[in-house]
Amino acid sequence: MSDLRDTLFRYLTLLQLIPRYPGRASTPVLKEKLAERGFQIDSRSLQRDLRDRLSVHFPLVCDDSQKPYRWYFDRDFHCNLPALDVPSALTLVLAEEYLKGLLPPVVIGQLSPHFTDARRLLDELSSNGLSRWARKVRAIPNGKALIPAELNADTWQVVTEALLEQKAIDVTYLSRSSETEKPLTLHPQGMVSRHSVTYLLATVNSYADIRQFALHRVRHAALSEQPWRAREDFNIDTYIQGGAFGYRQGAHDVTLSADIARSVAWLLQETPLSHEQSIEALPGSDWYRLTARVPDDQQTLWWLMGLGANVKVLAPSAWRDELKATAERVLAHYADDASAVHDDT
Repeated sequence: MSDLRDTLFRYLTLLQLIPRYPGRASTPVLKEKLAERGFQIDSRSLQRDLRDRLSVHFPLVCDDSQKPYRWYFDRDFHCNLPALDVPSALTLVLAEEYLKGLLPPVVIGQLSPHFTDARRLLDELSSNGLSRWARKVRAIPNGKALIPAELNADTWQVVTEALLEQKAIDVTYLSRSSETEKPLTLHPQGMVSRHSVTYLLATVNSYADIRQFALHRVRHAALSEQPWRAREDFNIDTYIQGGAFGYRQGAHDVTLSADIARSVAWLLQETPLSHEQSIEALPGSDWYRLTARVPDDQQTLWWLMGLGANVKVLAPSAWRDELKATAERVLAHYADDASAVHDDT
């Protein structure tokens, strides 16, 4: 009985590891993930489980166009293992609302079966009002959200597989600087989604430095015959914190001192700018004094610019000077427009 139970649990675990189309999982990856979960099985037994047992009862498809073979569920197969509960369904509906404004449609498409299952479950619960959840919940991004850049589905499939299985890829990449397409061999090390663009972090050809590649500029991608080269010293969190995406201007944090309007003070009291932040009312005024320890990066400076007349930066002096110079340039633009309108009339 114990052997039968262990086999059943192995089957259930294996089914959970297999993605829906267009996702695919190779047999070596499935074998490794089973081992991580405590199921030791040889490759031949795994193939027998997939081919002779599970695929007989489930819509499993084998992509045998290349070795190792890769497995996936039919796109229209709907089965939750384990079954989806109500809190998870509510969370998925909210996640869908949030993510569809941040990620490309092809990425959202990978999750669409789960979102569909969640909405279906809630729709079936009409007696207790939960079916109205999906019609009453929306997620609004903070700030102006650009429409996510379009990604090719095949490109996404190749890139994610290469990142997961540590393989190099051959791509044709559109260079923004030269506006030409270049053939490159990339060695993926990580991936970052930032605003409306998803970036692959990779080394190129024989070089060791990490570079960023916008996935929507990849015109063609295929797994490479070249062996994948690891960057053992690469840490994605350290890379990001070093200012790779924040246009960091200095290696150390700085102390921001600024006078802010009441509305901004309310905002920052509820959603702080920093873990090291203080806000004090200025005597005889509706303004407040903000002091916060923040990164020395362009992102924070741009955020301050967006506050316009609701903020007066006192320090760092370089930021104060930059904001003042920017304001003067803006005024000059509008002064030129006024002169042009006056001349036309």
